[in-house]
Amino acid sequence: MSCQPIVMRQKTVPDYLFNSAEKFPGKPAIFHGNKSLTYHELSSQAQSQAAWLIAQQLGAGFRGGILSDDPFEYVSAYFAIQLAGGIVVGLNTQTSERSLKALMTDSGISVVFTQKKFHRFLSPVASQLQSLKLIASDDEFPCRGTKYMWVDRQAILRTNLQIADFPAVQPDSIAQLIYTSGTTGSPKGVMLRHANLVANTSSIVSYLKLTDFDRVMAVLPFFYSYGNSVLLTHMAVGGSLVVNQNFLYPNVVLDEMLEHEVTGFSGVPSTFALLLNRSAIHKYHFPQLRYITQAGAAMSPKLAGQLKKVFPEVEIFIMYGQTEASARLSYLPPEDLERKMGSIGKAIPGVTLKLLDRDGRPVADGETGEIVAVGDNIMEGYWGRKQETDQVLRAEGLWTGDLARSDQEGYLYIVSRKSDMIKSGSHRIAPKEIEEIIHEHEAVHEVAVVGEEDEILGETIKACVVLKPGMTCPPKELLLHCRRNLPAFKVPHQIVFFTELPKTATGKIIKRQLMADG
Repeated sequence: MSCQPIVMRQKTVPDYLFNSAEKFPGKPAIFHGNKSLTYHELSSQAQSQAAWLIAQQLGAGFRGGILSDDPFEYVSAYFAIQLAGGIVVGLNTQTSERSLKALMTDSGISVVFTQKKFHRFLSPVASQLQSLKLIASDDEFPCRGTKYMWVDRQAILRTNLQIADFPAVQPDSIAQLIYTSGTTGSPKGVMLRHANLVANTSSIVSYLKLTDFDRVMAVLPFFYSYGNSVLLTHMAVGGSLVVNQNFLYPNVVLDEMLEHEVTGFSGVPSTFALLLNRSAIHKYHFPQLRYITQAGAAMSPKLAGQLKKVFPEVEIFIMYGQTEASARLSYLPPEDLERKMGSIGKAIPGVTLKLLDRDGRPVADGETGEIVAVGDNIMEGYWGRKQETDQVLRAEGLWTGDLARSDQEGYLYIVSRKSDMIKSGSHRIAPKEIEEIIHEHEAVHEVAVVGEEDEILGETIKACVVLKPGMTCPPKELLLHCRRNLPAFKVPHQIVFFTELPKTATGKIIKRQLMADG
């Protein structure tokens, strides 16, 4: 294509791609399978798609969805949407018709980049999406109406589009919506400005000491805030992403780490549990591996100790954060791992963390308070949800919902979560959504969904069900009902029947008792 040269602007997310493309045009930005894409090729693809998006006159701040597990397609579309003045909405590829419709409706997506394998989810609901205008896919989409149009993505990349200039995107413009389930169970779109993402990216690059020599093994999906952070930090420094987001065959991932001489690896606790227990990692040696980062859920001291034994020379960063903070809030320096086992460390550069009581007053060392964060990385708010935004963004900062204590040196230790969120693998799952689906079954009187400790996943999903008097329903039937209405990762791993659920005097279900109950 022959778009006019990009006008360099500072402090927006696309700057990372174009600055690196200018410095390292022939360097591979992404490795995936037996293919790779250089920074020049990635930049050209992003500009081609951005020029096409601008020609569609979708308007400033349009929402562009990405439903793809191809990293070349995902990353090029990601930067294209932002370059065209739009807002990226990364869609979970482990989805269902119901979930996809809800997120696309809530965000008001007008264009979606996708693949044939996901047409089965999108096709039945596309005609019901009022805002949807364009579907870009490499394979023909079965149009069922005139409200939207399918466009061949390859044709977009081949088209010779001319545009006068790209929109002047400002640092305070919304760059991205990342959906995360709140304590109410309804997905909320976290609004992240370019300035939020840039601030968080710069901080992480600083403490990880990332350079253009770094190559990270990217196993986390880019639609998650952690995966998104891994993407941006390496684009920022001109590093490379070695992408394999299918962790069914961990030894394949290990082989690719050796082949590409990766210097970094990022995962959630279940990622490392799988590597330590279900792979041949003890037979491997990674001479180039410099650092490991962990976030997404609390890592047990036992697992952290095992990881250190396998990688004695590698720097291990235990980290903590939230989607509402663009990803990261604190980290434990590698040299403190054994001395401060179980700690999430201290605030990252540019962030202030406080422990406050319910009245907003600081708590003393050793006492439990809620983590409240202040920094340029803190979200703008929840998309279209002012009430929920006001509950967490207050005068003191972002109230995280996580309870912690600090020691005399200022190191933080998570005590518990205010919510009953389940963390299974890399997923953060709200029980309420699953409970509502199960409760829709005609045989169900009452249900409570809890997380049960699991060595590999961190937590598995257990549904505790009370049937209506005189009704019968085998577990398989309820599981089938869940599979029809929920993404695969939200389907309970087990269903246990009760004659009644334990409750307090006020009628509140005692979920902690259900967790301990086999």
